[in-house]
Amino acid sequence: MLQNIASGFQMIAEPNTLAMIAFGTLLGIIIGALPGLTATTGVSIFLPMTFYMEPVPALGFLMGIFCGGMYGGSITAILINTPGTPAGAATVLDGHPLAQQGQAYKALQMALYASTIGGLISCFALMFFAPLLAKFALKFSYAEYFALGMFGLSIVAGLSNGNIFKGLLSCSIGLLVGCMGMDPISGMPRLTFGVRQMLAGFTLIPTLIGIFAMSEFIKQCADKAKRGDEKDEVFEVKGESLSKEDWKRCAGPIIKGSLIGTFIGAVPATGGGTAAFLSYGEARRATKHPETFGNGNIEGVAAAESANNGATGGTLIPMLCLGIPGDSVTAVMMGALIIQGLVPGPNLFKEHADIVNGLYVSLLIANIFMLLFGQIGLRWFYKVCEIPKEILQPIILGLCIIGSYAASSSMYDVTCMVCFGVGGYLLLRCGLPMAPVLLGLILGNITESNLRRGMLATGGKFWPFLSGRPIAIAILILTAASLIFTVSRMIRDKMEGKVINEEE
Repeated sequence: MLQNIASGFQMIAEPNTLAMIAFGTLLGIIIGALPGLTATTGVSIFLPMTFYMEPVPALGFLMGIFCGGMYGGSITAILINTPGTPAGAATVLDGHPLAQQGQAYKALQMALYASTIGGLISCFALMFFAPLLAKFALKFSYAEYFALGMFGLSIVAGLSNGNIFKGLLSCSIGLLVGCMGMDPISGMPRLTFGVRQMLAGFTLIPTLIGIFAMSEFIKQCADKAKRGDEKDEVFEVKGESLSKEDWKRCAGPIIKGSLIGTFIGAVPATGGGTAAFLSYGEARRATKHPETFGNGNIEGVAAAESANNGATGGTLIPMLCLGIPGDSVTAVMMGALIIQGLVPGPNLFKEHADIVNGLYVSLLIANIFMLLFGQIGLRWFYKVCEIPKEILQPIILGLCIIGSYAASSSMYDVTCMVCFGVGGYLLLRCGLPMAPVLLGLILGNITESNLRRGMLATGGKFWPFLSGRPIAIAILILTAASLIFTVSRMIRDKMEGKVINEEE
């Protein structure tokens, strides 16, 4: 691991690489602090900026946005009771009550320090575990990659916001869109409707920008029209600093939250939001005064923020090693790797070990920059929450259009981006989650192509395709077990909710 770190530092030693990581981190904090914008949106919007960069500065820039965006969500969560990111939802529970009590500065300090510690711990876990997993995955062939694709598609249940039917519907839409264009094996056109430009399918960047950024732009415009001139109350950053007693109380929740975040992040389809709530629940269970949680307990902020930033390194483990995105942000990051000509998976560690090491250290440096910028701007970041939507929304629209056009200098891509944006907004209005669409779009082609290539050697027979492949069979069994567990948990949660409603 030390050798990997040293190699990584050599890769990012260039001033322009450090500058891009710093710029990305600052940009990520600002994006995370803007209500409605998430790290996923930020990475999607600024992904086109990396087209003509070298891989390490490009990935370092996006890594900075990822880390900064995860932390930035805590600013709005604490100051205006609105989590800037889904992962910041648990921070609201105790962060905003602290702001109401005049302790906003203390809450923001703890969010910053806990986020940094969680991010650094997850970074070292990524450095240690990812090469080991990649070494094991080098034994994979068509059958194993097909099984991994099926496992990746099965985690759509965990991204369905409690409604597996809506999740499957979203994933099916992604699979359908992924089928459009040339057949990967026979070369025959599929679902092109006679449109010549569709023979190559849809370019990944305009698709990502449309699904995540453009749909959010349309949603914000619609919300603005509904709310009119109504504005959120923003608390000023004031109050005392953290005391030694606060650090004593929060040391345990921070360490446990960091480890929980790293582990949960490494499980595909979970991410920072799930990790934050699990860590928050564990901190509440372990404390001697659980009744104080939800009323301004600094331990709640520490537990939630250490876990959601602890998930950053964890989510990269399955993405880099297996080509399965850990959450929606790493799904977009996976697209960034593909654009740079790097295919996520075990061969990435074998063929481009230097770039992987550079990515490790980029994550490490991004967390250090996050601490530095956070400390400097702690009393000023609340101003970001006051930026009028009338200024913000045209900027977002302009970035969406420029980014889509830059993909291949084609207005066709801009048209596709707008269409995906409108479609994404309609899906949001119907309550359908966005992440499964992207999951189907990326993993559908991987699953189909490996299945069909493998079955060419077996004359189209499925069982011979799997025979003698114990790893593939084990992954498929794990897929079935994961589906059964997720569905049974959803049924149990619904039954418990029904019982509670009947008792009330």
